Amino acid sequence: MIIAIVGHGRVGGTLAQRWADRGHHVIVGTRKPADNRVDRLTQHPGISSLPIPEAVRMSEVILVATPPHIARELVQMFGDLHGKIVVDATNGVRSKPEDYPTAYHVFEDLTRAEVVKCFNSTGYENMNDPRYGDVSLDMFMAGSSASAKKAASELAKDCGFDHCYDFGGSDQVELLEKLALAWINLAVIQGHGRHSGFKLLRK
Repeated sequence: MIIAIVGHGRVGGTLAQRWADRGHHVIVGTRKPADNRVDRLTQHPGISSLPIPEAVRMSEVILVATPPHIARELVQMFGDLHGKIVVDATNGVRSKPEDYPTAYHVFEDLTRAEVVKCFNSTGYENMNDPRYGDVSLDMFMAGSSASAKKAASELAKDCGFDHCYDFGGSDQVELLEKLALAWINLAVIQGHGRHSGFKLLRK
């Protein structure tokens, strides 16, 4: 896949490297002509950078890992997203988009993209390495687009997650954000550490 990464902090940067290692062509979208973090990422084989509109235009999949309140601004920068997949990895912990409960709902309402919520429910450490001994953590997704979910599931497995469980349609996106809050509570507030995560077990 050709994947644009919009938001190159810890989550976006980690996923960029993981996917490049699995043979995907990763383009980091940037608003600054000179950015030290982007420069470091593009030293990794398989990762290049372009201004955000060009990165989006060149890509099949766009991962959004920015603060969610800028979702409307991003829509204006992205241009026509018809036929593309947007993976919303944001969480409204500190801020939300104006008039929308999540960034996912902005992208679903204001673009023609296929949208899925994924890669928001755990820390970047687990995205870098979801293996715990002989067991790998699970990832979770939500949304109403079957094609976007298929892509998200494949990309989760490329990161080493065992399974990408489907929470349901667009009406379950906010519940998935609450799972992220549960992980933050356990890992950070309750002190269990960021090297902890979720695994669905069944008998």
